[in-house]
Amino acid sequence: MKIVHSSAKAAKLQQLPQAVVAFSRDFDAGQLLAPHSHPRGQVLYAAEGVMQVRTPHGLWVIPPQRALWVPSELEHEIRMLSEVHLRTLYIRQQESRQIGEACRLLEVSPLLRELILALLKESADYDIKARGGHLAQLILSEIHGAAAIPVAIPWPSDRRLVAICEAIVGNPGSLNSLEQWAELGGASARTVIRLFPKETGLQFRHWVQQVHITEALLRLAQGDAVERIAEKLGYKSASAFTSMFRKVLGKTPSQYAAHGRPALRPALKPRT
Repeated sequence: MKIVHSSAKAAKLQQLPQAVVAFSRDFDAGQLLAPHSHPRGQVLYAAEGVMQVRTPHGLWVIPPQRALWVPSELEHEIRMLSEVHLRTLYIRQQESRQIGEACRLLEVSPLLRELILALLKESADYDIKARGGHLAQLILSEIHGAAAIPVAIPWPSDRRLVAICEAIVGNPGSLNSLEQWAELGGASARTVIRLFPKETGLQFRHWVQQVHITEALLRLAQGDAVERIAEKLGYKSASAFTSMFRKVLGKTPSQYAAHGRPALRPALKPRT
């Protein structure tokens, strides 16, 4: 794994007076953008590729045509699960507060995608009364109207639960029982059941379900068949997996994958 750091150019963009500024950077698969934070809120979006984002509070996988809202001053690291063409937005603090103080995964509409790419063609210090300013206002409107995707892996602080969670995320298809996971963490099953809602806000089985959904989104983005995903995640059948997926996201895996496959277009080169 190669660790890279936030760029000096990204730091300079934080100081601009414009409400929304766009930034592009390309990464190789396996690179890790070291923990950092921004004075501005951030819409993390990849024109191509898949990212894993970790904060002190949770873990998210961002598949194509989805984005993660990261509030200002929140430390986060980004792991590139494939080659990534990052096309991100930095949102001024006063507008960020209106978007929200917690991370959430967002649907990126075709319009928002095109607005992001259009703003990248503008100078970072664009005239707020000209085209750049109009694009920024439309972007803010689209972000406010973007549908949130109810997928997140909240992260505990208790060291016993952390050990269990790291093991489950590392092997989401494991068929270990609750008792086996508890033993791995050095706790009793009763303790795990009691602590999970307190530490993560979710019952243990619902937390595992979020891990399964996250892994499924990644595999769908990679083009895996639903039957293959169900098998890898330990479900008895594709229909059982599909039922769980639809209950959480309101769509079947096939419908969700189709929604995330836009018409191909050349990726923009990073700005210099």
